[in-house]
Amino acid sequence: MSEASTSTQRPQMSPFPFPGVEAPAAFRDIAEKSLSHAKENYEKMRSAAEEATGVLEDTYASASKGATDYGRKVIELSRANANAAFDFAAQLLGAKTLSEVVELSSAHARKQFEAMAEQGKELAALAQKVATEASEPIKEGMTKAAKKVA
Repeated sequence: MSEASTSTQRPQMSPFPFPGVEAPAAFRDIAEKSLSHAKENYEKMRSAAEEATGVLEDTYASASKGATDYGRKVIELSRANANAAFDFAAQLLGAKTLSEVVELSSAHARKQFEAMAEQGKELAALAQKVATEASEPIKEGMTKAAKKVA
């Protein structure tokens, strides 16, 4: 190096202003502790994310099965109602008098009203069951999480 370049260089200063303290070891300890905490926190977050994903998958599977069961029940009830309507139409075609038509109509209306009330109860019970089963994985996941925190 030439003399001109050394005269413009700044003098070397100690990176840590406290004499007698070994700066690199202190910084290394702090960095290692910080890295260790970061790894622990990352593992906790990763574990929590995996559990949350599992809970969501279970919830989706349960809700999907419940929706399928509900849809099947609606189709079953619709088929029963359609069959009742066709049976009623066939009975009406066989009626000979107006009073017989009125009697068949009244009986059919009464049966359908009772059937619809019962079908509504069935669908409400099934919807309640589906909601309960779909929420169960979430409830279990929250319980697990609360136990981990406690």
